[in-house]
Amino acid sequence: MNYARFITARSAARRPSPIRVYTEIQNRAPKSVISLATGSPNPNTFPFKAAAITIDNGKTIQFDEQIMKRALQYSESAGIPELLSWLKQLQVKLHNPPTLHYPSSQGQMDICVTSGSQEGLCKVFEMIINRGDNILLNEPVYSGTLQALRPLGCNMINVSSDEYGIIPDSLKEILSKWKPEDSKNPEKNTPKFLYTVPNGDNPTGNSLTSNRKKEIYELARKYDFLIIEDDPYYFLQFNKLMVSQLLHQWGEEGFLAHIERVIDYYRKQKDALLTAADKWLSGLAEWHAPTAGMFVWFKIKGISDVKKLVEEKAIKKEILMVPGNAFYIDSSAPSPYFRASFSLASPEQMDVPTTTILKLQLENRAHTVQNHRKAGRVENLQLEKKREGDAEPQELWRCGDP
Repeated sequence: MNYARFITARSAARRPSPIRVYTEIQNRAPKSVISLATGSPNPNTFPFKAAAITIDNGKTIQFDEQIMKRALQYSESAGIPELLSWLKQLQVKLHNPPTLHYPSSQGQMDICVTSGSQEGLCKVFEMIINRGDNILLNEPVYSGTLQALRPLGCNMINVSSDEYGIIPDSLKEILSKWKPEDSKNPEKNTPKFLYTVPNGDNPTGNSLTSNRKKEIYELARKYDFLIIEDDPYYFLQFNKLMVSQLLHQWGEEGFLAHIERVIDYYRKQKDALLTAADKWLSGLAEWHAPTAGMFVWFKIKGISDVKKLVEEKAIKKEILMVPGNAFYIDSSAPSPYFRASFSLASPEQMDVPTTTILKLQLENRAHTVQNHRKAGRVENLQLEKKREGDAEPQELWRCGDP
Protein backbone atom coordinates (compact mmCIF):
# COMPACT_ATOMS: atom_id res chain seq x y z
CA MET A 1 0.00 0.00 0.00
CA ASN A 2 1.20 3.48 -0.81
CA TYR A 3 0.81 5.67 2.24
CA ALA A 4 2.11 8.84 0.57
CA ARG A 5 -1.32 10.43 0.12
CA PHE A 6 -2.00 10.22 3.86
CA ILE A 7 1.15 12.03 4.93
CA THR A 8 0.91 15.77 5.57
CA ALA A 9 3.19 18.11 3.68
CA ARG A 10 4.86 18.98 6.97
CA SER A 11 5.67 15.34 7.69
CA ALA A 12 6.74 14.62 4.10
CA ALA A 13 9.29 17.43 4.39
CA ARG A 14 11.03 15.80 7.35
CA ARG A 15 14.39 14.14 6.81
CA PRO A 16 16.44 11.95 9.15
CA SER A 17 18.60 13.96 11.53
CA PRO A 18 22.28 13.47 10.67
CA ILE A 19 23.08 13.37 14.38
CA ARG A 20 20.56 10.58 14.97
CA VAL A 21 22.07 8.66 12.05
CA TYR A 22 25.51 9.02 13.64
CA THR A 23 24.08 7.83 16.95
CA GLU A 24 22.98 4.60 15.28
CA ILE A 25 26.40 4.20 13.61
CA GLN A 26 28.17 4.85 16.91
CA ASN A 27 26.04 2.36 18.85
CA ARG A 28 26.72 -0.36 16.28
CA ALA A 29 30.42 0.43 15.83
CA PRO A 30 33.24 -1.63 17.37
CA LYS A 31 34.90 -0.29 20.51
CA SER A 32 37.97 0.65 18.48
CA VAL A 33 36.06 3.52 16.83
CA ILE A 34 36.88 6.97 18.22
CA SER A 35 33.77 9.17 18.11
CA LEU A 36 33.84 12.93 18.09
CA ALA A 37 30.46 13.05 16.36
CA THR A 38 27.60 12.92 18.83
CA GLY A 39 26.89 14.88 21.97
CA SER A 40 26.30 11.73 24.02
CA PRO A 41 27.06 12.16 27.73
CA ASN A 42 30.10 10.27 28.98
CA PRO A 43 28.78 7.11 30.68
CA ASN A 44 31.56 7.28 33.28
CA THR A 45 29.67 10.21 34.82
CA PHE A 46 26.45 8.22 35.36
CA PRO A 47 25.72 7.75 39.10
CA PHE A 48 24.02 4.35 38.80
CA LYS A 49 26.54 1.55 38.42
CA ALA A 50 24.49 -1.62 38.92
CA ALA A 51 20.99 -2.80 39.77
CA ALA A 52 19.11 -5.98 40.58
CA ILE A 53 15.40 -6.56 40.01
CA THR A 54 13.46 -9.44 41.54
CA ILE A 55 10.58 -10.69 39.39
CA ASP A 56 7.43 -12.45 40.54
CA ASN A 57 8.88 -15.98 40.35
CA GLY A 58 11.61 -15.01 42.79
CA LYS A 59 14.42 -14.88 40.24
CA THR A 60 16.70 -11.89 40.01
CA ILE A 61 17.77 -9.99 36.90
CA GLN A 62 21.19 -8.42 37.27
CA PHE A 63 22.06 -5.17 35.51
CA ASP A 64 25.82 -4.78 35.50
CA GLU A 65 27.72 -1.58 34.84
CA GLN A 66 27.78 -2.04 31.05
CA ILE A 67 24.03 -2.56 30.89
CA MET A 68 23.43 0.46 33.14
CA LYS A 69 25.56 2.59 30.83
CA ARG A 70 23.37 1.55 27.90
CA ALA A 71 20.19 2.08 29.91
CA LEU A 72 21.11 5.69 30.70
CA GLN A 73 22.62 6.52 27.29
CA TYR A 74 20.92 7.77 24.13
CA SER A 75 19.69 4.94 21.91
CA GLU A 76 18.41 4.64 18.36
CA SER A 77 15.23 6.60 17.61
CA ALA A 78 13.14 3.50 16.92
CA GLY A 79 14.27 1.71 20.07
CA ILE A 80 16.95 -0.63 21.39
CA PRO A 81 17.86 -3.01 18.54
CA GLU A 82 17.61 -6.20 20.63
CA LEU A 83 14.17 -5.21 21.86
CA LEU A 84 12.95 -4.39 18.35
CA SER A 85 14.21 -7.74 17.09
CA TRP A 86 12.47 -9.59 19.91
CA LEU A 87 9.19 -7.76 19.32
CA LYS A 88 9.29 -8.48 15.59
CA GLN A 89 9.78 -12.17 16.26
CA LEU A 90 6.83 -12.11 18.65
CA GLN A 91 4.66 -10.56 15.93
CA VAL A 92 5.76 -13.27 13.52
CA LYS A 93 4.86 -15.97 16.02
CA LEU A 94 1.47 -14.53 16.99
CA HIS A 95 0.29 -12.98 13.70
CA ASN A 96 2.82 -13.67 10.92
CA PRO A 97 1.89 -10.43 9.12
CA PRO A 98 2.42 -10.67 5.33
CA THR A 99 3.68 -7.08 5.29
CA LEU A 100 6.82 -8.24 7.12
CA HIS A 101 8.24 -9.31 3.75
CA TYR A 102 6.96 -6.38 1.68
CA PRO A 103 9.46 -3.94 0.13
CA SER A 104 9.87 -0.81 2.26
CA SER A 105 8.34 1.23 -0.57
CA GLN A 106 5.13 -0.84 -0.39
CA GLY A 107 4.38 -0.71 3.32
CA GLN A 108 6.79 -3.15 4.94
CA MET A 109 5.92 -3.76 8.57
CA ASP A 110 8.20 -2.06 11.05
CA ILE A 111 8.19 -1.28 14.75
CA CYS A 112 8.93 1.85 16.75
CA VAL A 113 9.06 1.70 20.54
CA THR A 114 7.40 4.68 22.26
CA SER A 115 7.03 5.68 25.89
CA GLY A 116 3.37 4.64 25.84
CA SER A 117 0.45 4.40 23.43
CA GLN A 118 -0.43 8.07 23.97
CA GLU A 119 2.92 9.18 22.56
CA GLY A 120 2.50 6.80 19.65
CA LEU A 121 -0.96 8.16 18.87
CA CYS A 122 0.24 11.77 18.99
CA LYS A 123 3.02 10.98 16.54
CA VAL A 124 0.62 9.26 14.13
CA PHE A 125 -2.02 12.00 14.34
CA GLU A 126 0.47 14.81 13.74
CA MET A 127 1.95 12.87 10.84
CA ILE A 128 -1.29 12.45 8.87
CA ILE A 129 -3.84 15.09 9.96
CA ASN A 130 -4.25 18.42 8.23
CA ARG A 131 -6.60 21.05 9.62
CA GLY A 132 -10.10 20.36 8.28
CA ASP A 133 -9.52 16.64 7.58
CA ASN A 134 -12.39 14.25 8.28
CA ILE A 135 -11.60 11.40 10.67
CA LEU A 136 -13.82 8.62 12.06
CA LEU A 137 -14.13 7.39 15.64
CA ASN A 138 -16.75 5.79 17.86
CA GLU A 139 -18.07 7.53 20.96
CA PRO A 140 -17.54 7.23 23.82
CA VAL A 141 -13.85 7.44 23.06
CA TYR A 142 -10.71 7.55 25.20
CA SER A 143 -10.40 11.11 26.51
CA GLY A 144 -6.64 11.23 25.86
CA THR A 145 -7.33 10.64 22.17
CA LEU A 146 -9.76 13.56 22.09
CA GLN A 147 -7.19 15.81 23.78
CA ALA A 148 -4.63 14.85 21.13
CA LEU A 149 -7.05 15.42 18.23
CA ARG A 150 -8.72 18.70 19.20
CA PRO A 151 -5.70 21.00 18.69
CA LEU A 152 -5.18 19.58 15.19
CA GLY A 153 -8.44 21.07 13.93
CA CYS A 154 -9.85 17.94 12.29
CA ASN A 155 -13.54 17.11 11.89
CA MET A 156 -14.37 14.18 14.18
CA ILE A 157 -17.24 12.06 12.84
CA ASN A 158 -18.88 9.67 15.29
CA VAL A 159 -19.68 6.13 14.15
CA SER A 160 -22.38 4.48 16.25
CA SER A 161 -21.42 1.49 18.36
CA ASP A 162 -22.98 -0.95 20.81
CA GLU A 163 -21.75 -3.58 23.26
CA TYR A 164 -20.04 -5.40 20.36
CA GLY A 165 -18.14 -2.35 19.12
CA ILE A 166 -18.53 -0.29 15.96
CA ILE A 167 -21.72 -1.00 13.99
CA PRO A 168 -20.67 -1.61 10.37
CA ASP A 169 -24.02 -0.42 8.99
CA SER A 170 -23.50 2.93 10.72
CA LEU A 171 -20.06 3.18 9.12
CA LYS A 172 -21.55 2.30 5.73
CA GLU A 173 -24.16 5.04 6.10
CA ILE A 174 -21.53 7.67 6.89
CA LEU A 175 -19.29 6.57 4.00
CA SER A 176 -22.22 6.59 1.55
CA LYS A 177 -21.83 10.37 1.38
CA TRP A 178 -18.78 9.71 -0.79
CA LYS A 179 -17.99 7.49 -3.73
CA PRO A 180 -15.06 5.05 -3.40
CA GLU A 181 -13.16 6.84 -6.16
CA ASP A 182 -13.46 10.15 -4.24
CA SER A 183 -10.48 9.10 -2.13
CA LYS A 184 -8.25 9.93 -5.11
CA ASN A 185 -9.51 13.53 -5.13
CA PRO A 186 -8.20 15.59 -2.16
CA GLU A 187 -10.97 18.16 -2.66
CA LYS A 188 -13.59 15.55 -1.73
CA ASN A 189 -12.09 15.30 1.77
CA THR A 190 -12.97 11.63 2.29
CA PRO A 191 -12.28 10.31 5.82
CA LYS A 192 -8.56 9.77 6.29
CA PHE A 193 -8.73 7.15 8.99
CA LEU A 194 -10.84 5.31 11.52
CA TYR A 195 -9.55 5.35 15.10
CA THR A 196 -10.76 2.57 17.37
CA VAL A 197 -9.83 0.47 20.38
CA PRO A 198 -10.76 -3.00 19.07
CA ASN A 199 -10.09 -4.93 22.28
CA GLY A 200 -11.36 -3.71 25.64
CA ASP A 201 -12.49 -0.29 24.47
CA ASN A 202 -11.78 2.56 26.85
CA PRO A 203 -14.16 3.45 28.52
CA THR A 204 -16.82 0.82 27.67
CA GLY A 205 -14.78 -2.39 27.87
CA ASN A 206 -16.40 -3.61 24.63
CA SER A 207 -14.53 -5.57 21.96
CA LEU A 208 -15.16 -5.82 18.24
CA THR A 209 -16.37 -9.20 17.02
CA SER A 210 -14.38 -10.98 14.31
CA ASN A 211 -17.19 -10.56 11.77
CA ARG A 212 -17.42 -6.83 12.40
CA LYS A 213 -13.65 -6.47 12.05
CA LYS A 214 -13.87 -8.12 8.64
CA GLU A 215 -16.73 -5.85 7.52
CA ILE A 216 -14.90 -2.73 8.70
CA TYR A 217 -11.70 -3.84 6.99
CA GLU A 218 -13.52 -4.34 3.68
CA LEU A 219 -15.00 -0.86 3.96
CA ALA A 220 -11.53 0.55 4.61
CA ARG A 221 -10.27 -1.15 1.45
CA LYS A 222 -13.26 0.07 -0.56
CA TYR A 223 -13.01 3.71 0.54
CA ASP A 224 -9.23 3.70 1.00
CA PHE A 225 -8.91 4.94 4.57
CA LEU A 226 -6.50 3.86 7.30
CA ILE A 227 -7.49 1.98 10.46
CA ILE A 228 -5.59 3.13 13.53
CA GLU A 229 -5.92 0.44 16.18
CA ASP A 230 -5.19 1.47 19.74
CA ASP A 231 -4.65 -1.75 21.71
CA PRO A 232 -3.03 -0.66 24.98
CA TYR A 233 -4.14 -3.35 27.41
CA TYR A 234 -3.07 -6.72 26.06
CA PHE A 235 0.68 -6.19 26.22
CA LEU A 236 1.17 -3.62 28.96
CA GLN A 237 4.12 -1.26 28.75
CA PHE A 238 7.46 -1.65 30.53
CA ASN A 239 10.70 0.28 30.82
CA LYS A 240 12.48 -0.34 27.51
CA LEU A 241 15.83 -1.69 28.69
CA MET A 242 14.40 -3.55 31.67
CA VAL A 243 11.82 -5.29 29.52
CA SER A 244 14.48 -6.13 26.95
CA GLN A 245 16.48 -7.99 29.59
CA LEU A 246 13.35 -9.54 31.09
CA LEU A 247 12.02 -10.75 27.74
CA HIS A 248 15.30 -12.42 26.89
CA GLN A 249 15.29 -14.20 30.25
CA TRP A 250 11.64 -15.23 29.95
CA GLY A 251 11.63 -16.13 26.28
CA GLU A 252 8.41 -15.99 24.27
CA GLU A 253 6.70 -18.76 26.23
CA GLY A 254 7.56 -17.17 29.55
CA PHE A 255 6.29 -13.82 28.34
CA LEU A 256 2.97 -15.28 27.16
CA ALA A 257 2.63 -17.15 30.46
CA HIS A 258 3.04 -13.83 32.27
CA ILE A 259 0.33 -12.31 30.07
CA GLU A 260 -2.03 -15.15 31.05
CA ARG A 261 -1.34 -14.44 34.74
CA VAL A 262 -2.11 -10.76 34.23
CA ILE A 263 -5.34 -11.63 32.38
CA ASP A 264 -6.40 -13.91 35.24
CA TYR A 265 -5.67 -11.17 37.78
CA TYR A 266 -7.77 -8.56 35.99
CA ARG A 267 -10.55 -11.10 35.39
CA LYS A 268 -10.87 -11.55 39.16
CA GLN A 269 -10.79 -7.78 39.67
CA LYS A 270 -13.54 -7.34 37.07
CA ASP A 271 -15.68 -10.06 38.66
CA ALA A 272 -15.36 -8.39 42.08
CA LEU A 273 -16.62 -5.05 40.75
CA LEU A 274 -19.46 -6.67 38.80
CA THR A 275 -20.51 -8.66 41.88
CA ALA A 276 -20.63 -5.45 43.92
CA ALA A 277 -22.57 -3.69 41.16
CA ASP A 278 -25.10 -6.54 40.97
CA LYS A 279 -25.52 -6.35 44.73
CA TRP A 280 -25.96 -2.62 45.12
CA LEU A 281 -26.76 -0.99 41.77
CA SER A 282 -29.32 -3.34 40.20
CA GLY A 283 -32.30 -1.24 39.13
CA LEU A 284 -30.38 2.00 39.66
CA ALA A 285 -27.82 1.65 36.88
CA GLU A 286 -27.13 -0.20 33.63
CA TRP A 287 -23.87 -1.76 32.47
CA HIS A 288 -22.37 -4.52 30.33
CA ALA A 289 -19.68 -6.89 31.50
CA PRO A 290 -16.44 -5.75 29.80
CA THR A 291 -14.71 -8.24 27.52
CA ALA A 292 -11.23 -6.77 28.06
CA GLY A 293 -9.47 -3.74 29.49
CA MET A 294 -9.75 -2.27 32.98
CA PHE A 295 -13.10 -0.49 33.01
CA VAL A 296 -16.85 -0.83 33.49
CA TRP A 297 -19.09 1.77 31.80
CA PHE A 298 -22.08 2.57 34.02
CA LYS A 299 -25.24 4.46 33.11
CA ILE A 300 -27.13 5.90 36.08
CA LYS A 301 -30.89 5.83 35.66
CA GLY A 302 -32.95 8.93 36.33
CA ILE A 303 -30.01 11.36 36.08
CA SER A 304 -29.30 13.20 32.85
CA ASP A 305 -25.84 14.31 33.95
CA VAL A 306 -23.66 12.62 36.59
CA LYS A 307 -20.85 15.18 36.42
CA LYS A 308 -21.74 16.87 39.72
CA LEU A 309 -22.39 13.54 41.43
CA VAL A 310 -18.98 12.19 40.38
CA GLU A 311 -16.80 15.31 40.58
CA GLU A 312 -18.25 16.81 43.76
CA LYS A 313 -20.31 14.43 45.84
CA ALA A 314 -18.37 11.22 45.25
CA ILE A 315 -15.02 12.93 45.81
CA LYS A 316 -16.27 14.19 49.17
CA LYS A 317 -16.93 10.53 50.00
CA GLU A 318 -13.32 9.76 48.94
CA ILE A 319 -14.40 7.87 45.81
CA LEU A 320 -12.78 8.69 42.45
CA MET A 321 -14.41 7.92 39.09
CA VAL A 322 -14.48 9.66 35.70
CA PRO A 323 -17.71 11.30 34.47
CA GLY A 324 -18.90 10.19 31.04
CA ASN A 325 -18.76 13.59 29.36
CA ALA A 326 -14.94 13.31 29.31
CA PHE A 327 -15.27 10.65 26.60
CA TYR A 328 -17.38 12.57 24.08
CA ILE A 329 -16.48 15.01 21.33
CA ASP A 330 -18.80 17.59 22.93
CA SER A 331 -17.60 17.34 26.51
CA SER A 332 -20.05 20.06 27.61
CA ALA A 333 -23.09 17.91 26.82
CA PRO A 334 -24.72 16.17 29.81
CA SER A 335 -24.01 12.47 30.23
CA PRO A 336 -25.59 9.87 32.53
CA TYR A 337 -22.48 7.66 32.30
CA PHE A 338 -19.37 7.24 34.40
CA ARG A 339 -16.29 5.06 34.03
CA ALA A 340 -15.12 2.87 36.90
CA SER A 341 -11.69 1.23 36.80
CA PHE A 342 -11.21 -2.10 38.56
CA SER A 343 -7.41 -2.18 38.26
CA LEU A 344 -6.30 -0.74 41.63
CA ALA A 345 -9.00 -1.26 44.27
CA SER A 346 -8.90 -4.58 46.09
CA PRO A 347 -11.87 -6.98 45.75
CA GLU A 348 -12.69 -6.23 49.39
CA GLN A 349 -12.94 -2.51 48.59
CA MET A 350 -15.33 -2.86 45.62
CA ASP A 351 -18.44 -2.62 47.82
CA VAL A 352 -17.46 0.88 49.00
CA PRO A 353 -17.80 2.82 45.72
CA THR A 354 -20.93 0.94 44.66
CA THR A 355 -22.70 1.57 47.97
CA THR A 356 -21.59 5.20 47.77
CA ILE A 357 -23.18 5.54 44.32
CA LEU A 358 -26.33 3.89 45.71
CA LYS A 359 -26.56 6.39 48.57
CA LEU A 360 -25.82 9.37 46.35
CA GLN A 361 -28.43 8.22 43.84
CA LEU A 362 -31.02 7.84 46.60
CA GLU A 363 -30.14 11.29 47.93
CA ASN A 364 -30.56 12.69 44.43
CA ARG A 365 -33.96 11.03 44.08
CA ALA A 366 -35.02 12.38 47.45
CA HIS A 367 -34.02 15.87 46.34
CA THR A 368 -35.91 15.37 43.07
CA VAL A 369 -39.06 14.23 44.92
CA GLN A 370 -38.93 17.28 47.16
CA ASN A 371 -38.74 19.55 44.13
CA HIS A 372 -41.58 17.68 42.42
CA ARG A 373 -43.69 17.76 45.58
CA LYS A 374 -43.25 21.52 45.77
CA ALA A 375 -44.34 21.72 42.17
CA GLY A 376 -47.30 19.38 42.79
CA ARG A 377 -46.00 16.73 40.39
CA VAL A 378 -45.48 13.70 42.69
CA GLU A 379 -47.39 10.80 41.15
CA ASN A 380 -46.52 8.07 43.57
CA LEU A 381 -44.42 7.66 46.69
CA GLN A 382 -43.29 4.22 47.64
CA LEU A 383 -41.12 3.06 50.50
CA GLU A 384 -39.56 -0.35 50.26
CA LYS A 385 -36.42 -2.25 51.12
CA LYS A 386 -33.73 -2.21 48.51
CA ARG A 387 -33.05 -5.84 49.21
CA GLU A 388 -33.63 -8.33 51.98
CA GLY A 389 -30.85 -8.07 54.52
CA ASP A 390 -30.40 -4.30 54.28
CA ALA A 391 -29.74 -2.76 57.66
CA GLU A 392 -32.36 -0.08 57.05
CA PRO A 393 -35.15 0.37 54.51
CA GLN A 394 -34.10 2.39 51.48
CA GLU A 395 -36.46 5.00 50.11
CA LEU A 396 -37.28 4.74 46.40
CA TRP A 397 -39.54 7.20 44.57
CA ARG A 398 -41.24 7.35 41.21
CA CYS A 399 -42.14 10.83 40.06
CA GLY A 400 -44.39 12.04 37.32
CA ASP A 401 -41.50 13.83 35.55
CA PRO A 402 -38.33 11.73 35.25
